[in-house]
Amino acid sequence: MSEKDITTYLAENPRMIGALFTLVLLLASAGNSAAMWGTTFYGP
Repeated sequence: MSEKDITTYLAENPRMIGALFTLVLLLASAGNSAAMWGTTFYGP
């Protein structure tokens, strides 16, 4: 899928812009919370 196809699709379906933005925000916050619960390994 080329960049032109994506641009055309988003131009025809403007609601998907908001949905993609929300998805990116959710993934970013999930990554931050997963990093917060990471384990710490103290070396030898």
